[in-house]
Amino acid sequence: MPADNSAPATKPAHNGTLSLLLDFGPLLVFFLGYRMFGVIMGTAIFMAAIVIAVIVSKWQLGRISPMLWLSAILVLFFGSLTIYFDDMTFIKIKPTIIYSFFALMLFAGLLRGKPLLKYLLQAAYDGLTEEGWRKLSRNWAFFFVFLAVTNETARKLLSDEQWLLFKALGVTTASFLFAAANIPMLMRHGLSVGDKVDSDEIGETTPPQG
Repeated sequence: MPADNSAPATKPAHNGTLSLLLDFGPLLVFFLGYRMFGVIMGTAIFMAAIVIAVIVSKWQLGRISPMLWLSAILVLFFGSLTIYFDDMTFIKIKPTIIYSFFALMLFAGLLRGKPLLKYLLQAAYDGLTEEGWRKLSRNWAFFFVFLAVTNETARKLLSDEQWLLFKALGVTTASFLFAAANIPMLMRHGLSVGDKVDSDEIGETTPPQG
């Protein structure tokens, strides 16, 4: 008897936990490497970790997100400058550039009537209305501006070790809280409570941390 092909195809699962590890893992490795070996070796370990994250993302998820691509490119570029000049200022500027870039991209998309997060995160938020995507893109755009300003303030006022702690714990915590704070708004605009509100979805919508 021929197989019944009328049943809808199962949607491939996305792995928010792995995405989260790929985003935050290299930063944690950097923090530990800096504490144990100092700036130069810690930065070299950070660069190796971000390359591994890119490879694992392609291998396990079948894709490399634009956020991870940008983070990897900047980590390698500014990491090289950090090692060459033995100055951690370069690697501390990198998050400001990443956050500013994504804020500008999201604002530009909104001005053109295109909420860019819809194209980046549609698999995570099936059912979300167009208005929901606009609000989510707007909220993250402003949050990226906040992160850029906060990083600039922190890198100028804090020591290298304090900045690393702020980056590894403070930014991570703030990102999770902000992502969770958006859930009620998303639910009002089509997000399914039973299927979508879980730690994996929050993990897939936190900003790049590398």
